[in-house]
Amino acid sequence: MMNPFSLEGKTILVTGAASGMGRATALAAAGLGARVIATDINEKGLAEILKLLEGDSHSLITADLTNEDDVRNLVESSPVLNGLALCAGIARMCPFKLLEKEEMDKVFSINFFGPVVLTQKLVKASKIASGGSIVFISSVDGNRIVHSGNSAYAASKGAIASMAKNMAIDLSPKKIRVNCILPATTDTPLIHTPNVTQEDLDNIVKQFPLKRLGKPEDIADGIIYLLSDASSWVTGTDLVIDGGYTLQ
Repeated sequence: MMNPFSLEGKTILVTGAASGMGRATALAAAGLGARVIATDINEKGLAEILKLLEGDSHSLITADLTNEDDVRNLVESSPVLNGLALCAGIARMCPFKLLEKEEMDKVFSINFFGPVVLTQKLVKASKIASGGSIVFISSVDGNRIVHSGNSAYAASKGAIASMAKNMAIDLSPKKIRVNCILPATTDTPLIHTPNVTQEDLDNIVKQFPLKRLGKPEDIADGIIYLLSDASSWVTGTDLVIDGGYTLQ
């Protein structure tokens, strides 16, 4: 029987591919037959992920999505794509009254402008095929819930979700679909900082009905669905993957 989740014959660009959700997505996409173009600012991490990808048609492009020259090179170096998984991002915690504009600029530069400008340039260069799929990583923060001290991050992720809906309309004549994944707290390097203790993480886990944090593979599976033909009638939507967190 035909597998609607297969990515055979598709070329998928994955940003943030050296770690976390991007790494899990690159591995999953390759395992389902895709040719993966993996990009990240972390050159060493990219080299490591290439060794793990199934198949031999994959390629790496080191790029900082906040750097215009890097983005230009990435667009020029990319083949025509069937899918785009925009996983690169940062997390920043800071009380609103202490939040500096420079910090807000940094968060928005990486979480919002980086993926949006890259996507726009790929579209302008006709590097996304008709029938292609664009998947942004947003968050339940800023869209479904809020947390104290997380205003800049939540705002950047809320902006991504809003932009994706408008892009879904604007790109629909080209049969290009645009969707968002909204994860809750997921066990990636982003949450393991000096300011977060194991006790903090244990307390967070207690708030989830399923009593665990998300795994990068949980998010990657949702991304694969949106990249695949199984979601060919899905555009402009937010797919919440949160272990039941927002049910409470």
